Amino acid sequence: MALPFKTSVTDLAQMREEGRDLLLLDVRTPAEYESSHIPGSVNVPLNLIDEHPEELSADIDRDTVIICRSGARAQRAQQKLESVGITGLSVLEGGMEAWRSSKELPLNQGKARWDMERQVRLVAGSIVGAGVLTSTVFPKAKWLSGAIGGGLVYAAVSNSCMMGEALAKLPYNKGKDVSLKEAQRQLREHRAQ
Repeated sequence: MALPFKTSVTDLAQMREEGRDLLLLDVRTPAEYESSHIPGSVNVPLNLIDEHPEELSADIDRDTVIICRSGARAQRAQQKLESVGITGLSVLEGGMEAWRSSKELPLNQGKARWDMERQVRLVAGSIVGAGVLTSTVFPKAKWLSGAIGGGLVYAAVSNSCMMGEALAKLPYNKGKDVSLKEAQRQLREHRAQ
C-alpha cells in the first residue's frame, strides 16, 4: 500500500505497530534530533538533503515518512528528494509537535533545547522591538524593523529561513555533526535491520 502525501500521527503509529517496513527520516538539525526524536528514526538534516539529494537517493529505497518540527522542512525535503526520482515519500502531518502532543506514543528524550522556530521568533521579535524603541531617538532605526519584517515575509513565501540557518550554526544549537558519509552509513544500517 502506497503512502499518502501526508501521514497522520495516528496512521504512523498504526503502521509501526503493524511492523510495516518504513524509513523514518528526521530532517531537523542534529541538536533538535538529540533533544527528542521518534525511536528508530534516522537524522539526515535538511541541509544535507539540499546539497546531496542524488548521493542519498540510493539509500532511501523504501516507503519513507519525513519528519521535522511542524512539517515545513519535511515538505521541502520531500520536494527535493522527489526531484531526483525518489518515490514513496510522505510528510508526518504536524511533525514532532503532533507526535509529542500525543502523550502515549514513544519518544526518545535528550537534552532539552528550544526549537529553532522558537529561537527565530525570539531573535526576530527582539530585533523588531529594539528597532522600534531606537527609532524614537534615531528615526532611521525603523528600517531595521522593516528589514526583519521583510525577511519574515520572504521566509514564509520561499518556505526557507535564513535566520534559522544562521542560528543553527551557534554552539548552543550544535549537536553531533552529521556528514554525508555518516548519514549514508545510518541509512544503510537502518535498511539492514
